[in-house]
Amino acid sequence: MKLKSLFISALVVLVGSSCKESYFDINTNPNSLPTASPSFIFTNAVNVTSTNMLAYNEIGSYWSGQWTQGNGYIINTAQFAYNFTDGDFNYWDGIYDNLSDYEYVIQNADANNQKYFKGPAKVMKAMTYQHLVDMYGNVPYSDALKGTASLAPKFDDQKTIYDNLIKLLDEAIADMKANPFASAFSGSDIVFRGNLTKWTQFANSLKLRILIRQSKVAGKEAFIKSEIAKILSEGSGFITGEEVGVGGSFFYLATAGKLNPVYDRWGYDANGAKRALNNYPRITEFFINSLKASGDTLRMKRIAYANSGENGNVPGTSLLKEVSTNYRGTPFGVSSGYLPANTVPLGPSLLVKGEYNRPYIIMTAAEVQFSLAEAKQRFSDLALPKTAQEYFEEGIAQSFRVLGAGAANAAVYKGSGVVNYDWNASPDKLTAIAIQKWIALNNFSGFEAWTEYRRTNLPVTPQSIQIIGETKRPLRFFYPNTEGGSNTANVKAQGTVDVFSTRIFWDVD
Repeated sequence: MKLKSLFISALVVLVGSSCKESYFDINTNPNSLPTASPSFIFTNAVNVTSTNMLAYNEIGSYWSGQWTQGNGYIINTAQFAYNFTDGDFNYWDGIYDNLSDYEYVIQNADANNQKYFKGPAKVMKAMTYQHLVDMYGNVPYSDALKGTASLAPKFDDQKTIYDNLIKLLDEAIADMKANPFASAFSGSDIVFRGNLTKWTQFANSLKLRILIRQSKVAGKEAFIKSEIAKILSEGSGFITGEEVGVGGSFFYLATAGKLNPVYDRWGYDANGAKRALNNYPRITEFFINSLKASGDTLRMKRIAYANSGENGNVPGTSLLKEVSTNYRGTPFGVSSGYLPANTVPLGPSLLVKGEYNRPYIIMTAAEVQFSLAEAKQRFSDLALPKTAQEYFEEGIAQSFRVLGAGAANAAVYKGSGVVNYDWNASPDKLTAIAIQKWIALNNFSGFEAWTEYRRTNLPVTPQSIQIIGETKRPLRFFYPNTEGGSNTANVKAQGTVDVFSTRIFWDVD
């Protein structure tokens, strides 16, 4: 793993000023080292997490069958023919750099009289490690983040790491209850602005995600049930009715390098000029046709603009009339015949010209409700206050809400008879939950969508057109060649990795 100068991180974000520009601007004496205050490091670390997630959410959106590539570009064979090596998809280095910042905050918060950052830093560390395990399986954990004290850290068993993440989140909650946030430093928290109740709800929601991720693993039922019972006993609850988001109007600016990262990559530049990559991600034919077949056109029109894309003169609306016949998806992996003018791009739930300062969403309320629905359906004796059906229906409502389709409009599916939408009409309740979660994650949490797809095998999406006569699908990433070169013995100790057959531990079938 690469070593990183923590002092450089402090230069990126200067939160002490009342001006919004201070989050990004660098203005320091070049002849002296800056003070690496945990508050500065924490702000920068959270911002870096969001930009890191942008990259692996994109690949997850493809490999879960939600997005594909527009035909205005040469087909990316690493993504759509699965021709990739240990030199591709290296999220590892950036994640460990990011984790080192969270560890710095955890280790230095007390000495700097900023104890209130420890809990949130532990929550973010837990989420980031969860992503890392879900990408690679066994990774350095107990021996990692020690700088020069451990230049070649050993790898820990992925199941053990998952168990330790639950403990880490418990520690985070205890820290947050013991250390109220100083109002003078609330601006350094670009997620909840110092609201530790919401941080605790986020921690509980992450615990729920980690626990449900293991729900098909033999021998884990008692542990999962006992840990969910502990969450309920703790009493703070889960994220409800809102998303966990990084930044917002107080943070992002209409200046190059300071925009919401989604807007900056696939939307527009600071002057409102459309990015070339606006034509790159396209919603898949399978996704669009599935929503049409279920009458789910309200969400469809929020997930995607109509063919040809957004009307820049009337932001948030499509160039073409927003009727179902003007929504054409792109077959997964197709390399010709589906140009931007006749296919749908990312929609107004994600991109609207001029809205450069939306929060970057890292967890949705809908995901939490569907996880609760699965928990109740699998473990009926859990003392959850609602039924599996109620959580399921609330998950759909929250999906409608965050997309901008109106939560109340989700009620049309109650008693509709539409399988996997109407609870009573759905013969396999877990299938219905999995498919609705997959829909709800689109545009927001592509990596979680791919992870859930690997876990549940749902929905049954078409194979890439680039793959002829094979059923292979990526199940994980290779360990990157950077780690193989600097930590050779420990990487080799993990055995031969086959990205099409070496499963993450929760991927049991």
